[in-house]
Amino acid sequence: MNLADLTEDEQAILGAVSRFVEERVRGEILRLEQAGEYPQALVDEMKALGLFGLAVPEAFGGLGLRTTVFAAVMEVLARGWTTLAAYVNSHSTVAHAISTYGTAEQKDRFLPGLASGEHRGSLCLTEPGAGSDLQSIRGTARPDGDGYALTASKTYVTNGAKATVMLVLARHPSVADQKPHFSLFLVEKASPGVSVTTTFHKTGFDLVDTVQIEMDAVRLSPDALLGAVEGKGFPQLMEALEIGRIAIAASAVGLAANALSEAKRYAAERVAFGVTIDRHQGVQFRLADMATRLVSARLITREAARVKESGGRCDMISAMAKMQASDEALAIAHAAVVVHGGAGYIRDYTVERLHREALLYTIGEGTNDINRLVIARRMKGEGEMAYLGLLP
Repeated sequence: MNLADLTEDEQAILGAVSRFVEERVRGEILRLEQAGEYPQALVDEMKALGLFGLAVPEAFGGLGLRTTVFAAVMEVLARGWTTLAAYVNSHSTVAHAISTYGTAEQKDRFLPGLASGEHRGSLCLTEPGAGSDLQSIRGTARPDGDGYALTASKTYVTNGAKATVMLVLARHPSVADQKPHFSLFLVEKASPGVSVTTTFHKTGFDLVDTVQIEMDAVRLSPDALLGAVEGKGFPQLMEALEIGRIAIAASAVGLAANALSEAKRYAAERVAFGVTIDRHQGVQFRLADMATRLVSARLITREAARVKESGGRCDMISAMAKMQASDEALAIAHAAVVVHGGAGYIRDYTVERLHREALLYTIGEGTNDINRLVIARRMKGEGEMAYLGLLP
């Protein structure tokens, strides 16, 4: 997306995020990371900027951004600090699911708070015994009066400790000779029976909480069921995860852009054999490859966002974008460490952190092998194959 494609308001939003990153964020990252201090002041500024309302319609107090602009904002935010992008990612997926499938009451109840950041959203999908195979989950919503009793154990919940509202995938009790069916439920974390039991310590993203959440016979009213119709959980989730994959892809592009920028700056300053190392052909070749990888990742991510925005079928191209952008980000981050030499392995340098963080993008929002499966299965159809020029 070129700036010329943006409206005046959209340019103002992107400009405000860019200034926030450059003026308020970059200088604080190393201190906050080393101190292990949650960036509450920056989160408060994100709320004031409306960044928690990126995917919330304007009617409910959000920015209601087009998908292409949403992706552009995520890239800029991640280019500054990937941790801040992670606070917004799954939150925006929850907001998108409610704004797309929620009842009028659900929208009125949750969307204004999600837009302001008063509510923080998280996705509760993965279970200890069921990772990428979500149809194997055991979390169950059983009938209880006119509502449900939800019992589930959800793990690797990003932003789960800070979240106030969770979008939970659960199955309904099996009926003989019928396939199990699944629904999404809106669960407030303050509900009796909900507890955070484990906090996971990760290779990167130390200031993004990742937890295990137990739900023990949590009593849910009928209006906790997203869209008020049982058995629609998987179609709703698969569509909402397209937004999540685009957000991850855009964040990976932002990380890659940051890594390339750091490598270029270091190469222009570091002197070896009498000249700065950016004058050595080996380093020039490496920087050229990094730039090419970055542009390819950015272009496929923007195309996925464009298709999503147009209302077209997006699961194949969004899976491609997520896979390609995260693989390229990992390669670019590694190359940036190589350009830095021994300094790239020292925590005082940004590229050391980026190298650790890049790996997560190949895992989150479905591992890249799962995204390859999504692509391969969609190749059996003709719609997206024709659009992508993959038919004979």
